[in-house]
Amino acid sequence: MNFFEDEQDWKWLFKNGIDWKTILPLYYQSYPTEEGFEKPEDVISFMEEILNSTGAWTGGAVSQRAEKLDQNGAGQVVDGRTIPGPELSALYKEAAELQVIGLPIPPEFGGLGIPTTILMFLLAQLSRACLSQSTQLAFFTSIAEMVHRFCDHETAQRIIPKIIAGELSGSMNLTEPGCGSDLGMIKTTAIKREDGKYLLNGSKIFITNGGGGVGFVLARIKGAAEGLAGISMFLCEQDIPEKDGPNYIVAKNEHKMGMHGSFTTEVVYENSVASLVGVEGEGFKYMLHLMNEARIAVGFQALGTIEGAISYAVKYANERQQFGKPIAELPLMKRNLEDFTTERDALRALLTDTVSHFDIFQKLDLKKKKTNDLSKEEQVLFKEASLWVRKRTPLVKYYACEAATNLSQRAIQVLGGYGFMHEYPVERFHRDSFGPLLYEGTSQIQALMALKDIIKYAMKDPKRFFSNVFIKHPGINLLGGNSAYEKKLKNSQYRFKKKMIGLIIKTLKPETSNNLFNAKAWATEENIDKLMIHAETLCQGLSYLETLRVLSEHAQKDSSRSELFNRYYTLITPRLEAIYTDWEVRT
Repeated sequence: MNFFEDEQDWKWLFKNGIDWKTILPLYYQSYPTEEGFEKPEDVISFMEEILNSTGAWTGGAVSQRAEKLDQNGAGQVVDGRTIPGPELSALYKEAAELQVIGLPIPPEFGGLGIPTTILMFLLAQLSRACLSQSTQLAFFTSIAEMVHRFCDHETAQRIIPKIIAGELSGSMNLTEPGCGSDLGMIKTTAIKREDGKYLLNGSKIFITNGGGGVGFVLARIKGAAEGLAGISMFLCEQDIPEKDGPNYIVAKNEHKMGMHGSFTTEVVYENSVASLVGVEGEGFKYMLHLMNEARIAVGFQALGTIEGAISYAVKYANERQQFGKPIAELPLMKRNLEDFTTERDALRALLTDTVSHFDIFQKLDLKKKKTNDLSKEEQVLFKEASLWVRKRTPLVKYYACEAATNLSQRAIQVLGGYGFMHEYPVERFHRDSFGPLLYEGTSQIQALMALKDIIKYAMKDPKRFFSNVFIKHPGINLLGGNSAYEKKLKNSQYRFKKKMIGLIIKTLKPETSNNLFNAKAWATEENIDKLMIHAETLCQGLSYLETLRVLSEHAQKDSSRSELFNRYYTLITPRLEAIYTDWEVRT
């Protein structure tokens, strides 16, 4: 099967769900281009050809070795290094031959220089075949992008071509035994040498692809401030001229419940030589950039997991005969399958719309960093894209990953007892789904991030925030000729905002009425704690409404998308009502 050519929904989203009119001029300022494209349509056709090619590859060779990789594992740790097994080695070789490593990296380093959107679509395809292979391959391009963005040109010229050739990859080294979400507790130290290099000492755990050869490491320079302000980022290579053995040691590869084909390692630094990346004390800031990209990428990985599990379950249900008919035609199963495919397709739309904003943000952020010369039009575009990316990132990471674990479980139930057996891939999809649920920030971290933005907006101007819901009552637009999709969307948005403001007032309202518009009186620690217990349900509601908004836009653009909008509206309406009931009984 071809995971792009055979999926009409992906083809529609590629052509209609991405803002190519805005994105392409950021990559190609004039035509014909140095690559030989005569017009924007040529670029779009080229990218479509890439997705057709990767769709065939992931639906074929990548899918075919998934079971064996799950059984055999990623490889071994020998003398402080990771040694990929035959399955991963084949993946790396094929990826390099297909030139899919470093898709958005500039041609001067060996990449294709095409929009980041195509990389994200590829991650979904890979994850539909095998999440382990998707994860391992992701740490080639993501590390190349970090080197290009944050390291000097000489370092980029030395390292990136090796990554694109499949000879080198890397890792992001944050987590420590006593430091997970609270990165301010990092204990890994860095001591500056006379030659300007640093010596790192400490250990990191749960590091994906820790033996790839290049690591971005968060550490605290001796004498630096405590907390996040004292954290710096370092580039640490495993093989350097001044050492005969490895510069850092991979101590072990963890044994996990899922994602057996991906290395998850403990990395130990003992006077490991490293270079400072950027400015001292800015490490957490740099890491946030990667985490934004990584969280959106993880959303696409989760989507691929959903596609793999649900497509197999639907195929099985259409073939499995019980009571004289396919079980897909039995009433309850028919409803369930419709709900599963509705949520899958809705998530595709949400993630596609999100990566469109992210692509704009990513390209302009790089230009701003490299030249600090954005035009007035680009500054406006950058600000808008930044707002969308900040708003959407925790939502897509939360929603897609939670849905992947839930829907892969439901796929197992469609198969009944067969779903519990290793011979069928749905149990692997479910085991693997817990990885994205946890890495790059758990669902609870994402929910708290979304809540933080709500509180920040409310506390910045309480009067405006609380009056906003009344000003935007949907009844104001009843005579405006809005479409049925817009009316349903606005009614849902209004009801959510009204209920959310009620929740905020109940939990944060000051004791005295004369402090109603005093931001500090609302933001007491005790009151914030009362609101925090609702972070996940708030995040769920925001995710549903953002998805509904995207589907409304698509339905207005193409009437053939109206069915998906209506199915999704039917799916989430009782979920939203359950959230409102939860708020009422818990406050």
